[in-house]
Amino acid sequence: MNQSENKNFPGGSKSRVNRAGNAVRDKTAEIEDYLVIEEWRAAHRSVLNTFQAILRNRTRDSKITVAQRHKRRSTIFDKLMRFPEMQLARMDDVAGCRLIFQDIASLNKFRTTFHKARFHHKRKNESNKYNYIEKPKSTGYRGIHDVYSYDVNSETGKNLKGLLVEIQYRTTVQHAWATAVEVIGFITENQPKFEKGDDRYNHAMALASEILARAYENEKGPFPEKSDIEVVQEFLAFDDELGLLNVLRGLNTANAEVSENRNSILIFHESSELEVRTYRSATEALAALFELEKELPGTDVVLVKADTSEEVRFAFKNYFSDARDFIRLVEDGCQQLSGKKQIDAKSRTRRSSGRAKGARH
Repeated sequence: MNQSENKNFPGGSKSRVNRAGNAVRDKTAEIEDYLVIEEWRAAHRSVLNTFQAILRNRTRDSKITVAQRHKRRSTIFDKLMRFPEMQLARMDDVAGCRLIFQDIASLNKFRTTFHKARFHHKRKNESNKYNYIEKPKSTGYRGIHDVYSYDVNSETGKNLKGLLVEIQYRTTVQHAWATAVEVIGFITENQPKFEKGDDRYNHAMALASEILARAYENEKGPFPEKSDIEVVQEFLAFDDELGLLNVLRGLNTANAEVSENRNSILIFHESSELEVRTYRSATEALAALFELEKELPGTDVVLVKADTSEEVRFAFKNYFSDARDFIRLVEDGCQQLSGKKQIDAKSRTRRSSGRAKGARH
């Protein structure tokens, strides 16, 4: 072990966490490796709580929505597989805080001010490194990320020094698109978020991002070279072929209630049914999360926290199969960019009925 390493680091040390991650990737992991990962992953909860408190204090009396999420074990393992060179202890989005703004101007204003905040936690990235508004991803993802390294002087949190937390900044428009991408991943066999599956879904969602960027934010997306008309026509051609908007439109928004306990576990069953379990304390919720992941290895289970039930539903709409904002924005955006109404819901429903390729039944 490197003598400079923090021997009290969750999981034993960063190198031990990395070895456990490599074992998972190589499919040679033993029980001890999984225990190391669980200890390391659980420790991020305190980091999340610290940053959420900081962000809530700075957004008080504003229209900014703040939420946090603890990365799922299955998603961590999937990311290890997708990035063979990644060391687990350097995975920077296990703890994530999300801020959702009314517009890009308020996003940039808040972020600039937050960068000047006086605390010991260190921002690891240059200001524009993860600016996916200026340079959108090929998937169409737009937003900005910052990564902070946790650091405190107190003995209480000393062992957590070096744990990473990601802060996501996005507008309501960008959030609507990201929500729809997640929903498509749930209801079809495709994953536009990771450019997996049918390329038509991936391309359609990238075009949708371009439409939203131009129509509402005076920005460009992943296809800056295309004209407004080209973007709209290409998207509508994919939508006509896939019945994409009708698949999203036909979803029954989950009626599951999120209580005011604020610690909620969302369970998205294979049947597309959403189950919500709530807990009084974060510790109780985290313990329940780990048990559910063992009991339901093939099920999407996530622990979320926000101040109110409305904030949970807004910040994590993807788990409630709610893509209504996205549908409205895309339809109106097509009209804005083309100067005419492009989508007749009734006629498109008749033409596209039963045509969605790869949809789960």
